[in-house]
Amino acid sequence: MILLITGASHTGKTRLAQRLMETYKYPYLSVDHLKMGLIRSGNTTLTPEDDDALTEYLWPIVAEIVKTAVENRQNLIVEGSYVPVNWRESFTEEYLSDIRLVCLVMTEEYIRTHIMDIARYAGVIEDRVDDGWWTAERLVQENKRFRKDFANEYCHIIEDAYHVDPRVIFRRVEELDP
Repeated sequence: MILLITGASHTGKTRLAQRLMETYKYPYLSVDHLKMGLIRSGNTTLTPEDDDALTEYLWPIVAEIVKTAVENRQNLIVEGSYVPVNWRESFTEEYLSDIRLVCLVMTEEYIRTHIMDIARYAGVIEDRVDDGWWTAERLVQENKRFRKDFANEYCHIIEDAYHVDPRVIFRRVEELDP
């Protein structure tokens, strides 16, 4: 199975991917690592701030990696916010039967109530070199956009104390129709 984990910034995508990897021994691909490798190597003139253009640039590469994993009958977790709303269009039905998506979304109330926790846990898996760009308002808007865009997909709504049990997510994702 291929599991795509997407969602707004600071929702715990990397943490969930890490915990799923530890629990199920599935390898995972960080789309942020791919992005920075391509930027730092000079393979693109895009910058980390070019979100929409980065999705357009990165997704075809990620989709082909996913196809390769499916063809090789390998499990893979792909984590990052650069999954387009129309991601299904990149795959035929034979691929889609092996792909699931989960979108992590925080409610506005959660963000406003737990802003200090969000800041404290921002670097729980990785040290963020430049994390001063975000504000509560920006997180609220970004989470609303992901919830709207992925409304027909599986959204895991974070609305109280943030604790995502990877086994619960995995069971729910397995039950989804491809």
